[in-house]
Amino acid sequence: MSRAQNKTDRWMKIEALLLSHPEGLTQAEIARRLDVHRSIINRDMYDFGKQFPIINHEDGRISIDRSAYLIKVTFSLHEAMAVHLAARLLATRMDRQNPHAASALRKLGVSLERLAPRISTHVKQSADVMDEADQRQDPVYLQSLEKLTLAWAEQRKVQVWHRKQPKEAVQSHIFCVYFIEPYAVGQSTHVIGFSETRNAQRTMKIERIERVEVLKDTYLIPEDFDPTTFLADAWGIWYTNTEPVEVVLKFHPRVAYRIHESRWHRSEQPIEELDNGYVIWRAKIAEPKEMLNWIRGWGSDVEVLAPESLREVCKDEAQKLMAIYENRKGD
Repeated sequence: MSRAQNKTDRWMKIEALLLSHPEGLTQAEIARRLDVHRSIINRDMYDFGKQFPIINHEDGRISIDRSAYLIKVTFSLHEAMAVHLAARLLATRMDRQNPHAASALRKLGVSLERLAPRISTHVKQSADVMDEADQRQDPVYLQSLEKLTLAWAEQRKVQVWHRKQPKEAVQSHIFCVYFIEPYAVGQSTHVIGFSETRNAQRTMKIERIERVEVLKDTYLIPEDFDPTTFLADAWGIWYTNTEPVEVVLKFHPRVAYRIHESRWHRSEQPIEELDNGYVIWRAKIAEPKEMLNWIRGWGSDVEVLAPESLREVCKDEAQKLMAIYENRKGD
């Protein structure tokens, strides 16, 4: 093997080592793990630092700057389209600017220029949509998302200052990030993790986080934590420690086809068709109140049959709406 090949091989090993040790390694530790003399690593690191974003710590450790590290990935045409569709959903359902999403989509558009120029044009236009001035500029949200992402990648604890409700006092948490989940219905993003301050698992709306500081202390995500299982019963992001509640809805014949067209929840049962054209939809939901906006969207084309508590909420709202429109007649 030539000297150049040896150097390339070492660089690949150094890259893999630093990625697997987010806390960083000293040159001596790298040399020992690669079984080479420290002087070789000392020479390598000068050129290595030109190719890879590294951080030289005061105590001599070297680490990869994960915020600047470029992930190498290739897509087929159909995989690129899947990423495009996901990004379009992000662009249309999130109201805050995200330059990272726009940049990623723009790179995808450039890579498709020769393979599929028409698709490339539309992908780059989607990136422009994300950068438009009418998207809400929220630097606090963006900084919080960036720091939470970095902490999640390196499994480092964070201190979070979060306001649970707009008028409530800000609360401080020492927090371990387990998962970050978008919520299309609420046009928001949530971080799920463990609050050491409260000694409990918590979900925080990132838009309500006022400050995040990444700490030096590390943590381990429990092996039994599976976000898919954890959110399996949620309609969106709400979950409980109790058994999910069966929700039963009766839909009018004029919207029955729409109910058949989509799978609305992973727990939904086969749709029951009645002789008069109505359909019955059933699913078990962690917190049925989270469905209210979706149910409201169907208007008079849906009736809540169960649970009784959800039916009463909808009944009360219907009565209030009737009062509003009845009072309007006298204006």
